Amino acid sequence: MSNSRPNVIIFMTDDQGYGDLSCMGADDFKTPTLDRMAEDGVRFTDWYSNSPVCSPSRAALLSGRYPGNAGVRSILRGHRTATGLPATTPTLATMLKSEGYKTGLVGKWHLGLAEESRPVAHGFDRTFGFMAGCIDFFSHIYYWGANRPGPSLNPTHDLWENNEEIWRNGEYFTELIAEKAIEFIRSSADSDQPFFLYVPFNAPHYPMHAPQKYMDRFPDLPWDRQVMAAMVSAVDDAISQIQDELERQGMKENTLSFFMSDNGPSRESRNWLDGSQDPYYGGNSGGLKGHKFSLFDGGIKVPGIIHWPERINGGQVLSTPAAAMDIVPTVLDAVRADSTNYELDGTSLLNLLVDGESLVERSIFWEMDGQTAVRKGNWKLVLNGQLVESGDTVAEVHLSDLELDPSESANLAEKYPEIVKELKQLAEDWRSGIETRWEIDFGSKDYEYVAHGMV
Repeated sequence: MSNSRPNVIIFMTDDQGYGDLSCMGADDFKTPTLDRMAEDGVRFTDWYSNSPVCSPSRAALLSGRYPGNAGVRSILRGHRTATGLPATTPTLATMLKSEGYKTGLVGKWHLGLAEESRPVAHGFDRTFGFMAGCIDFFSHIYYWGANRPGPSLNPTHDLWENNEEIWRNGEYFTELIAEKAIEFIRSSADSDQPFFLYVPFNAPHYPMHAPQKYMDRFPDLPWDRQVMAAMVSAVDDAISQIQDELERQGMKENTLSFFMSDNGPSRESRNWLDGSQDPYYGGNSGGLKGHKFSLFDGGIKVPGIIHWPERINGGQVLSTPAAAMDIVPTVLDAVRADSTNYELDGTSLLNLLVDGESLVERSIFWEMDGQTAVRKGNWKLVLNGQLVESGDTVAEVHLSDLELDPSESANLAEKYPEIVKELKQLAEDWRSGIETRWEIDFGSKDYEYVAHGMV
């Protein structure tokens, strides 16, 4: 076993549901690369995003904090002066850079376009990708708002390399991600520095774009599901190419890799691309309740895979609840950095992954607008829960036993009032702390968020 510090790669997809990988139960399309990554590593059955929408989930992933403690609680705007992740919030890139790591980002940022919020201001040495919430996969233009009634933002080109605007018209963005990630790995191969590479794909977020060669893999699926499968299949291919390059460079064994989605599947009508206002049905929450924007598990429970051949035994399937905010402390532990230098809400999973040591039981919390949720053990409480964006509250208090009822179909609140009382107090106390912290540290700042349900 090598004593050298590992390289670190984080792969993240966008709006990919819990059931949208074949190793997570999808039976209408295959994701062989990610299936193999799970077989050779660890697959979590209860892995969570820290938010049901993209900007806060990314802030939590990179900071190791709950979104409200990181300074991003909702979806950020995409115009070129939009503020975002505060300069005072350290990211995994800044942390690893201080440990001598070379750092790179290839893909979607969505944590602000103002200079102080860009990736180069948050520890990334080399960057390629876009900074808003979504782009056309071929023109790389941010079109959001063009099909809404009332005033809308003008379309904006949004493709950057090392903070300079570039143009790659007609090239499919998922394939560009693979190309640029491989460039970064090759540039690191002859260096004495280990590297951290963050690879946030924008697939399968709308617009639903895939070259015909990927669509042709799934000729018998209806269009909404076919294009979802095609986009995820392109991601699977891209990760395969990146892993092949790691193997060519002799880096695969000592690279610690993570894979997750930023939140649950989208039902947004703009996925259809035809102006229809009908909710989109192409994503699969794997039988879980709710979708993107919801604090029921369909909005926040996502695929989670960890892979490190040199240290972590493969073939593990773990039901321990874990979340995106755990990645930062796990990485710091793996690279032997002092995590006490940072404010972290997550927990290192390293001893669980390497030695099978159980985590100390903890509560995990979420918030989204008027919704608040907590999971403690197998119990999950959702306050003012919504199933879909801009929808009505389905229950002011909803209690589930996730071991017996992973779909949260039965509300046990009346049956277990003492558990409701305990979890409600935990959730409300946590939410109060978030609100206080926000008001003191972030509330006076001019952070620009889009309206609820508008990405």
